[in-house]
This record gives sequence, C-alpha cells and structure tokens, in this order.
Amino acid sequence: MLEIFTLLANWLSYDVIGLSPDTRLGASVHFFIEDTTKILFLLVAMIYVIALIRASLNLERVRAYIQRRNRFAGYLFGSGFGAITPFCSCSSIPLFLGFTSAGIPLGITMAFLFTSPIINEVAVIMLWGLLGWKFTLAYVVVGMAVGMIGGLLLDTLRGERWLKDFAAKAYQKAAAEVEAGTGTIEAPDAPRLTFSERHQFAKQELAEIVGRIWKWVLIGVGLGAALHGFVPDNWFAANLGSGQWWNVPAAVVAGLPLYSNATGVIPVMESLIMKGLPVGTTLAFCMSTVAASFPEFVMLKQVMTFRLLLLIFVILLANFMVVGWVINLVGPWLMVGH
Repeated sequence: MLEIFTLLANWLSYDVIGLSPDTRLGASVHFFIEDTTKILFLLVAMIYVIALIRASLNLERVRAYIQRRNRFAGYLFGSGFGAITPFCSCSSIPLFLGFTSAGIPLGITMAFLFTSPIINEVAVIMLWGLLGWKFTLAYVVVGMAVGMIGGLLLDTLRGERWLKDFAAKAYQKAAAEVEAGTGTIEAPDAPRLTFSERHQFAKQELAEIVGRIWKWVLIGVGLGAALHGFVPDNWFAANLGSGQWWNVPAAVVAGLPLYSNATGVIPVMESLIMKGLPVGTTLAFCMSTVAASFPEFVMLKQVMTFRLLLLIFVILLANFMVVGWVINLVGPWLMVGH
C-alpha cells in the first residue's frame, strides 16, 4: 500500500515539476514528497485510532497502579507509560512533578521522563513506515531500556536527595504517608465515555498533535532530503562510519547542541543510514538530539539541584553510547529486507 507514495512522488517530481532523477535536486525533492505524504497519512490514521483507545485513560489510576507494584514492575510501567504518551521532553515535566508529589519513587518517575521524549506513537508510526518493523522494534526496546536503566541507577544512588527543597519535602511527605498506610493511593473511577465522546476526544487530540508536529515533519524531512540529495554518499561513512569505538561517542557529542523531537529527527535518521552511517551510531546521535535537550534541562533545573542534573546527563550519555555500540553489532540484521 505504501508504494502509492513512491508513485505519487515519481509523478510530482519527474512528470509535473520536470526534475531528473539523476540530479541532486531531483533526488531531494522526490525524497521530500514521498516521505512527507507517507508520514502525514500514517499520522492522521494512527493518531486517531490510538486516541480512541486512550480516551478513557485516568492518570490518577495510573499513579495508584504504579505505587502498588514492585520496583522492577514500576520501572517497566513508568517506561512503558512514557512510551505511549505523546509528550515531548518539556511537556513531560508537569506530569513528572505530579508523580513526585504522589510519593512515587524517583527512579520510576525518571524512567517515564527518560522514555517519553524518545518514544511516542508518532515516532513508532514513522519508523515503521520508513525503516521497517525490525528497526522499529529495536528502537522501542532500546528507548525503554534507557528509561529503566536510568531509573534503576537513580534509585540506587538515592537521587531524591538532590531534589530542590520544595520538591524533596513533597516527595518525602507523600512517600512517608504511603509507607505508613495513611496516604491514599486509591483513584476514582473515570466515567465511561460513549463512542461519540471518544470520537470527539480523538478528533481534538488529532488536531492538537498534528497541529503541534506538522512543522517538525516538514523540518525533519526537509533536512533529511537535503542530506539525501546534496551530501556526498560517502561523507558520513568516511567520517563516522569507520567502525572505530570513538565513532559512537563522537556522534553523541555532535547531537548535544541540536534540539529536535522524535518526529523531526526520524527522517534525518533515515537519511543518515542511507548515506552509510552505521545504525547504532545514527541511533546514538538521534537519541542525544532528542532526549538530552537544553530546554528540558532548563525546566528540570527548577526542581533539581545541579548535582542531580549532572548525574542525569551522565547517565543519558553513557546509555546512548552503550546503545550505539550494541546496535552497531546487530545492525546488519536490523536492516535485512529493508
């Protein structure tokens, strides 16, 4: 079915606009048209369906459920909840504060915060359409692993000690109440919505999400198209694709000054892989761009001390490098059939 977008791009690029497929401009314009139409179609269809399912999600019940689980299940649930919620790194902060003030362990809360900007349904839809199911599955597993490992390390190091005073007091008070059995972890049942109400919710969420991300789609695909058409085929492979151990750390550091979300960075990821950059190195670069963003750390500074922020930063960078090295080992299998 997705071949229709290739045919559409062929027709618009080569027949209507009159470009040649053998030119750099022709290749860039074809890439841009094909990926933009494919991504927007998948987004509209899938976001609506997922929003229907999410329509009755009760965040209070989610928090109550997390508090009842053992720690490992909590990491898994926090990371999984981050993966299915359409929040960028900055818009996740209010929910992070709500979890902290509810006495949920910091590691579980951070598992959510680490995973949320890396994975969302938009990223999954785009990856599936652009790079296939194997790479998509690896991306989801890796993104959730980053969240869970980061959360485990923060709990092991008792990172809650380095929250700002007001956040630490709220966390300690709620945690003590839950431990003593005097705090409430019950959540009211959400009223069941009719299909018409779910439809209205899905329409509103579709309009909100697409309205928020369409520019990132165009920016990301535009940059990917420029890389695809105008950067020499062997440039990335020659500079960061030699297979040396330092290629992955170099890619992580290169991604730090940049800022994008998962929606905008995925077309760039596709183009980098097509240019010969190893899969793991590409993934490390893109995760650094998305999850170690300057705006997120500015907001977190309001509730965390510099020591905790530095610890989170180091954990993220270490995770991204390990991810890059591991994925590079299995990269050829991920791209088989693509």
